Amino acid sequence: MHTELAGRGHRLFTPTWTGIGERRHLASPDVTLSTHIDDLVMHMETEDHSDVVLVAHSYGGMVATGALPRIADRVTRIIYLDAVLPGRGQSMLDLIAPAARDAILAATDEHGEGWRVPSNPPPADTSDEDLAWIMPRRVAQPIGTFREGCPAGVEDVTLPAAFIYCTRIGPGDMFGPFAAKARGLGWPTVEIDASHSPNITAPSLLADTLEALFADG
Repeated sequence: MHTELAGRGHRLFTPTWTGIGERRHLASPDVTLSTHIDDLVMHMETEDHSDVVLVAHSYGGMVATGALPRIADRVTRIIYLDAVLPGRGQSMLDLIAPAARDAILAATDEHGEGWRVPSNPPPADTSDEDLAWIMPRRVAQPIGTFREGCPAGVEDVTLPAAFIYCTRIGPGDMFGPFAAKARGLGWPTVEIDASHSPNITAPSLLADTLEALFADG
């Protein structure tokens, strides 16, 4: 995705949350949503970003929404990419269907020592080459990031916002209701023929879609 956007003249930054990616060694039961919100705020301030289009993917909708009141002067618009849309005070567990929530908690207890949430399987259309790249990088996520309520909600978003809905849905169509919520908020909502991680499985299509939304803004 970096290469795709760089070739079109854009710069892409991908801050890493505490306990994930190259910061997996910092994982602990003390990591919460607030930790990740601080990660994003500190990244924006340290890099002195301005005129940013903030793209929030999946759980990242929690982080971006919670951080936005603190970084709004650096952001021109926010695009939710197949992401959760929390209301003020809602946690990730509040936004998950009961059966899926029970499965997450059971897997956390059985395989994650009660605090590590195992990662979901990658989308079925992920190529073998991409699987070889991504699987070693997929790690568990601290349950505290799922339990803590978001300090802000999408009802507090005053910047221009849009939603991208990936129509190759997974079990339960988790993000369909959030696409509907975005439409109800009057946000531009675009559907793309891609699975949940189009940055991996459909980078050109995603780049086209993001550029169209940039231009629209």
